[in-house]
Amino acid sequence: MEITDIIALAGTAGGVQGLIEGFRWWHSRKLNRRKEEADVTAAENENSRKQVDWLESRLAERDAKIDAIYSELRKEQAMRIQEIHQRHEVELKLTDAEARKCCVRGCDRRIPPSDY
Repeated sequence: MEITDIIALAGTAGGVQGLIEGFRWWHSRKLNRRKEEADVTAAENENSRKQVDWLESRLAERDAKIDAIYSELRKEQAMRIQEIHQRHEVELKLTDAEARKCCVRGCDRRIPPSDY
């Protein structure tokens, strides 16, 4: 290749400015590749953060639902325990009344002389 061919190629490639831009591209190609990789990594990280935030919000909603269900369960359990206590009190009173019952003829209204 002669010098005229090199000058012709340089002229078709944009002249001196084309050579300068070509040199700049050649010199910064590794830097540009690292920048592109960093941009891709940042986009992947942002997507991961968004997905984690979405999952955390779903988890918080489910926790709230579970808490509501547990509070409803505890209310039902408390109501059942209260009902059991009331029934036991009535059974105790009935048993006490059976123990104090007077079975002698003619003493329906007499209070038995017990120490209860």
